[in-house]
Amino acid sequence: MSAVRKAAEPSPARVIPLERGTKREAAARLLGAQLRILRQEQGLGLKDAAPVIRGSVSKVSRLERGESPPKERDVMDLALFYGATTEQIQEIEALLRQAQHNEWWQQYSDVMPGFLKRLIALEDSADEIHTYENHVVPGLLQTADYARVLVTAAMPDASEESIRKRVELRKRRQLMLNNDLPRVVALLDEGVLRRPVGGPRVMYEQLKYLLHAGEVQNVNIRIVEFEYSADVAPTYPITHLRFGDGGPAELVYVEHIDNAMYRTRPEEVDRYRHVLNELGYAAATREKSNRLLAEAAERYRRRIRD
Repeated sequence: MSAVRKAAEPSPARVIPLERGTKREAAARLLGAQLRILRQEQGLGLKDAAPVIRGSVSKVSRLERGESPPKERDVMDLALFYGATTEQIQEIEALLRQAQHNEWWQQYSDVMPGFLKRLIALEDSADEIHTYENHVVPGLLQTADYARVLVTAAMPDASEESIRKRVELRKRRQLMLNNDLPRVVALLDEGVLRRPVGGPRVMYEQLKYLLHAGEVQNVNIRIVEFEYSADVAPTYPITHLRFGDGGPAELVYVEHIDNAMYRTRPEEVDRYRHVLNELGYAAATREKSNRLLAEAAERYRRRIRD
């Protein structure tokens, strides 16, 4: 460790406040942000910190962004190397305990891919979720029957118990919509309304549920109609999350068939945010979207009756 730290008095004032009830993912993000502040106050770069935790620059970067589970040895070695004060050490220890605490979704870890674990944890600590789906209803707004059809189609060899747990996981995720936060803006391609997942009865119940969900104050469902989306609609879903917990302010989640990408670099986030903004401009108003949902639900209801 040949880096020479800038001479300066330790600064105990810039400690990120820890709120009661901070969730695991939020705590990891706050912990990373605190370590980044301490490093920058000492005039150190990522390359200076890497040898301290016997790792690479990317390892330090992931830790500071809250993208990897924090290990106590790494965190405390960095805190001591940065010359953290007693007060800052106590703060870091509290964040570390919360970042290592098991959340409710851990009971579903056997049926949940790693990239989805992080998304669920992030959803739980977000202030705002802005999502676009081009093929199916977002997981946060799926009925159990709709989710079951999708899970069964994606995993035809899965056991009934495995399918049941995956459906239950999706329903548990929706409980947070009963709170004031996060605020959810869901942009749905018009094709989602016309694609008869599970048949008329499943679709009727799903669309009626969307109409009900849209009545919740913090949920805004908008339909991106075919005729207005040709120049702005991407071929993949996007989820943008904003946070107000003192850690990094936002990130983007882009899901593919069997994996997902998390984008945190400002220039990347800006690009995806621009796409979502353009989709928002093209989307129908909330009132028209409700009308489109109701009309689609009625079409499926008639097909059930016939």
